Amino acid sequence: MLITPRRSVLYLPASNARALEKARSLAVDAVILDLEDAVAPEAKESARAQLVEALKVGGFGKREVIVRVNGLETPWGYDDVAAVATLGADAILFPKIQSPDDVHAAVAALEDAGAPDSLPIWIMAETPRCIMAMDSIASASPRLACLVAGTSDLSRDLRARPAPGRIGVISALSIIVIGARAYGLDALDGVHLDLNDEEGYVAACEQGRDLGFDGKTLIHPKQIDAANAAFAPTPAEIEQAKEIVTAWGEARAQGKGICVLNGKLIEKLHVEGAERLLELNAAILERSVPGSSAAA
Repeated sequence: MLITPRRSVLYLPASNARALEKARSLAVDAVILDLEDAVAPEAKESARAQLVEALKVGGFGKREVIVRVNGLETPWGYDDVAAVATLGADAILFPKIQSPDDVHAAVAALEDAGAPDSLPIWIMAETPRCIMAMDSIASASPRLACLVAGTSDLSRDLRARPAPGRIGVISALSIIVIGARAYGLDALDGVHLDLNDEEGYVAACEQGRDLGFDGKTLIHPKQIDAANAAFAPTPAEIEQAKEIVTAWGEARAQGKGICVLNGKLIEKLHVEGAERLLELNAAILERSVPGSSAAA
């Protein structure tokens, strides 16, 4: 399966022309050009027009370009979808998804707008109802490719207090990862809002990777490097993965039923994990986004 690195995924307001231009040069795996939360109601129409022109111009290189549209229940949602569905975005991100019916409505809106069959949808997992219905949502459509944690909205709706370790949303984050893995989707961790809390941000990145997320959504370019580092394989992990794959291959070639490496039993599940890690590292190197972290 082709792996797409999504270590760092930066939200950028579609209403900000300077931000749209800067997105073309950042060392980020993907950008989310945002028509929803980052744009005031009175600027929705002009932001959409500006985003359309930015997509037509292109120039984002190997960075994925995702458009977050307004919810279909808003006055702008369907017009957003119609405007961007055929302009070459890599995915369309739909907010406030709470049921499989919402996923079906998003897919129908894309199809009505003439989107190519290859255009995936991403969804925001940001409400208690979404978390409760994760199994049916994550399996609702073959167009669905990625679940994006909306931790700010979740924290508010759960009435969870900010706390070290994000204990108030940790169960929801785990459910998002479980839903993604059950149906072969990617999962992105939520944003860290305090730009002055570098230590807390780095810890959140590490926690997100430990939970199983593929990357982190960001609100500022200064957060890119830590996310790229946290969600990339380390040199030690790469070396260990190579050793596992080599040892397994040698054991099979010799007809051995058991493979032992450094005193530890190696099973097929370890080999599969090692192979995926090596594939991820190769994909990071292949994309060659400036500032990418990968072990050679």
